[in-house]
Amino acid sequence: QVQLVESGGGLVQAGGSLRLSCAASGRTFNIYSAAWFRQAPGKEREFVAALSRSAANTYYADSMKGRFTISRDNAKSTVYLQMNSLKPEDTAIYYCTAAYTDVPQTTSAAYAYWGQGTQVTVSS
Repeated sequence: QVQLVESGGGLVQAGGSLRLSCAASGRTFNIYSAAWFRQAPGKEREFVAALSRSAANTYYADSMKGRFTISRDNAKSTVYLQMNSLKPEDTAIYYCTAAYTDVPQTTSAAYAYWGQGTQVTVSS
């Protein structure tokens, strides 16, 4: 099993940037693909971005392409989400997740391991 802890959330003005981090512990992290999801109040959890074990393959939700970048440092067992040009509609709790597969998935049901989430608030 793997345990995930997110950090880096906060309050930022529209147009600003944040970098989220997800620190993993437990089993060797490089055997897991990883992803970020988010959930806004009153809305369903939605896919943000995912990447494979080696980061060779990445996937993004259409609304995040060009603004968000997912990356990982397996030596540090950490996944990152760089978020630029933030908009008020990006306000949500952001969750890090991992799956014991090399094929990144875009549906939350595919992921067994979840962090507790970190709040991102973008003011207009």
